[in-house]
Amino acid sequence: MPIQQPSNQIKLTNVSLVRLKKGKKRFEIACYKNKVLEWRSGIETDLDNVLQIPNVFLNVSKGQTAPSSELTKAFGASTSTDAIILEILKKGELQVGEKERTAQLERVHHEVVGIVASKLVDPRTKHVYTTGMIEKALDMLSSQAHTTTNNNNNKDKDTTTTATSASTTAPEKAEEEEENGDEKKNKEEEKEAQPAAAAAPKPTWTGVVASKSAKSQALDAMKALIAHQPIPVARARMKLRITCPTPVLKQSVKTQKPPHHHTAAHGSHSHGHKGEDGDANAESKAQQQQQHGTVKDKILSYIELVEHQDVVGSEWEVVGFAEPGAFKGLSDFIGGETKGQGRIEVLDMDVTHED
Repeated sequence: MPIQQPSNQIKLTNVSLVRLKKGKKRFEIACYKNKVLEWRSGIETDLDNVLQIPNVFLNVSKGQTAPSSELTKAFGASTSTDAIILEILKKGELQVGEKERTAQLERVHHEVVGIVASKLVDPRTKHVYTTGMIEKALDMLSSQAHTTTNNNNNKDKDTTTTATSASTTAPEKAEEEEENGDEKKNKEEEKEAQPAAAAAPKPTWTGVVASKSAKSQALDAMKALIAHQPIPVARARMKLRITCPTPVLKQSVKTQKPPHHHTAAHGSHSHGHKGEDGDANAESKAQQQQQHGTVKDKILSYIELVEHQDVVGSEWEVVGFAEPGAFKGLSDFIGGETKGQGRIEVLDMDVTHED
């Protein structure tokens, strides 16, 4: 065992480790904090600014460098040390301290909250919420999710205890269970007969993680907020301009099935009026489209609020607001049904009113 003398002892401070397991061995390199991410994103290109020492280690904290035989066995005889270091930098797992992890998590959290706050509005006023209100709403969902998880764990324990005690109960309970058997069977059959969509769980939110991108987590957060409504929220609508030659508008469409979107949001003035009137309007609109089924009817069925429409020369133009989820279907319809003669343009991705 080598003696750790001051001349050959390696001490590394303020270090971040990048680890890569290959050939049943774990190899490490010692890097400066924050430089690995900068190098991976292309901001930093000089390896001297990334590596604290250009060596490959088996254990950085103990100063154990990797023997040449181990490197050859894992990476191949023709692979140079520089190439090995580059592979570890590209593919290895970055190990950071607790403070760095906390700071990174906070950055992702603030980014997620910012994205959500810019995409959701109060459905009645169309006003955006502050980041503080969005943060509180997400905290409520996170607390509910953790509470539900704990309750489910407790139920599992109770079920196990009940099953254990039931195995030792008296035989006379068998008659009672037999009498209730048919009733239980009927209930189970009713549950199985229910649509699968009704049994599908609502989206949940348990908090931000550092392993996923802020954008994908923001989408998950918005789905959970819309599903549970801890505060009244809705996706901000897109403002679109659609143009189409007037002869094409009168053509019958291949499918007369109306698109599925929320019919309660027919404009900024009527968005808050839900209930029987909204259902009646939706049914009337669906029946009207099934009767006509023209290209114009189909396009207007995607628009929740028409700002204005006009015919200029041989072209019809409509400007209105649509749910973001309806954009792809509308774009595909215009591109396919009009054979490229119609056009769709996004005027505003997120229509909101800020105080």
